[in-house]
Amino acid sequence: MTQLSAPPVLDVHELSALTRSIAASPELWRPRVRFQESGRWWTRLDAPAGVDVWLITWLPAQGTELHDHGASSAAFTIASGTITEIRPTADGGLVPRRFAAGQTQTVDPGDLHDVLNAGTEPAVTIHAYSVPLTRMTYWARSGDGVLVPARTVETDEPEST
Repeated sequence: MTQLSAPPVLDVHELSALTRSIAASPELWRPRVRFQESGRWWTRLDAPAGVDVWLITWLPAQGTELHDHGASSAAFTIASGTITEIRPTADGGLVPRRFAAGQTQTVDPGDLHDVLNAGTEPAVTIHAYSVPLTRMTYWARSGDGVLVPARTVETDEPEST
């Protein structure tokens, strides 16, 4: 009897290379771009086995909440526009970092971050998750300012609400 092997798990460096490659090939994603006033818009793109790849669009002021990606590693590349990522520091502060078109950021399992379009123009990002995304925990500040889990959702979509 032949056993099926599990698809390979990509690390953040491999995910980064994948998202950069897709972002550098606008014919793969530009025809799929849509924006909506009610919130971020996303659609799945073709991906290797064991990886989810998503195109996400962001109008100004659209963003996520502080969250993690469960057991999934992730990378995202800004295909157009600018995106701000916010990460907590060890002392509980929040540090924003701006990413312009062509730049890539990685997210290890357990990392917390928030992503938003703090600019004035629409933005498009390409995200990849390996293992495919199945769970996200959203975080909030407790009354004494400590970050605590607020809710966990089972999901197969990026940045689920």
